[in-house]
Amino acid sequence: MKEIKSLTLLLVVTAMACSPEKPQEEKELSADSSEIVRIKPIYTTDTVRYDTDDPAVWINYQEPSKSLIIGTDKDEDGSLYVFDLKGNEIKEKTIKGLKRPNNVDVEYGLALKGDLVDIAVVAERMTGMLRVYSLPDMTVIDNGGIPVFEGETGPEYRDLMGIAMYRRPSDGAIFAIAGRKNGPTEGSYLWQYLLEDDGSGFVKASLVRKFGSFSGKKEIEAIAVDDELGYVYYSDEQFGVRKYYANPEKGDEELALIDTKHYLEDNEGISIYAGKDGTGYILISDQSANKFWIYTREGTPENPQDHQVVKVVDVSTISSDGSETVNYPLGEDFPNGLFVAMSEGRTFQIYRWEDIAGSDLTITPPQALQTK
Repeated sequence: MKEIKSLTLLLVVTAMACSPEKPQEEKELSADSSEIVRIKPIYTTDTVRYDTDDPAVWINYQEPSKSLIIGTDKDEDGSLYVFDLKGNEIKEKTIKGLKRPNNVDVEYGLALKGDLVDIAVVAERMTGMLRVYSLPDMTVIDNGGIPVFEGETGPEYRDLMGIAMYRRPSDGAIFAIAGRKNGPTEGSYLWQYLLEDDGSGFVKASLVRKFGSFSGKKEIEAIAVDDELGYVYYSDEQFGVRKYYANPEKGDEELALIDTKHYLEDNEGISIYAGKDGTGYILISDQSANKFWIYTREGTPENPQDHQVVKVVDVSTISSDGSETVNYPLGEDFPNGLFVAMSEGRTFQIYRWEDIAGSDLTITPPQALQTK
């Protein structure tokens, strides 16, 4: 929901399309000569033109195997790529000519012209605008773009980067939570917008709140929302992952700070695998170490805001920035969902959830809706 280099000596073979019949692993020799087993993806996407940054997944609930992976190509002549679940680009759906698209997220059921429309929302950094596309056809529905952080004059205060979508369970209202390259430290780094029909079938946005503290150490880009439980998480890089209520009506209190002091450098991409009854996992990228730390989604019985580490996985991604996790079966290759993450080499890597989970984590039956 995410730009640093690794200190380890990699002996990595980038995985192209490979058999999903058994867990795939590869080995890396670390600086102290100890052997590290790295999980391999079962598919790697076609390469983009410039620089992959962040993926999202749209679930096709009628034909899950035809779900889509959507990923940004970050450049001033950038694109929003669309892939099938084997990583093949669907060229007729890819959007070209975007001005440095950073992050992308998906949401379901925005009311437009009397219909419920699934949407992909992209943070276009150089214009400071949200770009919105209907799914699965990828038709533009933003009437040329939706400006955010209007009126801000600080250095890089309008450089839009992070984006996460929230659908409020009580009424179906859909919100976009936007982050930027730089911003104030006192509690208004993130801006949240209500998305609605403008009366003519295009999307409009209304600012509903400013919230979120910032350490000032680096930047905030990666944002993830747990629709079901109503929380938003974001990476205050080299400081920790902060947690707030996603519903603006519940206030701006910081609920938790997930400690990332043992990460090699940046804490980056965040994604959520939802289990039953509020259980599940939060996955956070230790970008320079090529690892993902996995925490309990539900916290502890004593404190639901105390997210404990349950596993650290070594993956084949290099300097992974953005990632996404799906808890829904997506055909034969992904019977328990998937994990997708960007990697250097201009690709996104696609993993089965059971290969990430191993024998340590729960594999959850299908959920009614994806919790991003």
